[in-house]
Amino acid sequence: MMNYTLLRDVISLVEDYEKSADYPAYGPGVEGFKKWICHREQSVLLQDNEPYWEGKENGRGPDSVINTLLVHLNRYAKTYSKAAIHDSEFSTQEEFIYLINLKAFGPMTKMQLIKKNIHDKSAGIKIIHRLLEHEWIEQKTSSEDKRSKIIYLTVKGSETLEKQMLKIRKATQIVTGNLTSHEKMELIRLLDKLDRFHRPIYSENISPGDLLEKVNAQYLPGKN
Repeated sequence: MMNYTLLRDVISLVEDYEKSADYPAYGPGVEGFKKWICHREQSVLLQDNEPYWEGKENGRGPDSVINTLLVHLNRYAKTYSKAAIHDSEFSTQEEFIYLINLKAFGPMTKMQLIKKNIHDKSAGIKIIHRLLEHEWIEQKTSSEDKRSKIIYLTVKGSETLEKQMLKIRKATQIVTGNLTSHEKMELIRLLDKLDRFHRPIYSENISPGDLLEKVNAQYLPGKN
């Protein structure tokens, strides 16, 4: 006589999946169901192995910890970036990051380059002006839109960047520290998820006075 307990359990699990709030994100089908189970089990494991952080016993929440650690990591990264351009022709890390983006993604408009680096217009224009003064980039009028300027990486800019790339690569390796390959992939996944959440908000250019309320209302309704 066959035992259908396992089959009933699987059907019940499928029902839970289709009723879950995560269902639209994973979608119908076996692949979505497998990912849902996998991530659910990972969440259980994380809850069982929840890390300790300073102030946890006094009610300090994970949001506060994540924000603090991101700020710390940004400062560490800037320290290594300064070391990477020490005794070079670069004045700031933004200068070589702009050149790296042009080398990686090719010519683009001023605003595309500025937005790719998550800068406001005034700060981005100042960086571009410095790069133009060094003759590391050049700008040409767009053939599609005469009002736009297309930014190109020059031979001089490429050579200047290449001279410093060994130190820049060392700096980026130091920033990821003692993470394993698997941990790096997981961190990329999580940071990319956060980046995809924040980028459209940033692109709206919401005024500081309205930003927090609008984001909470439109993007985080479940947290209100």
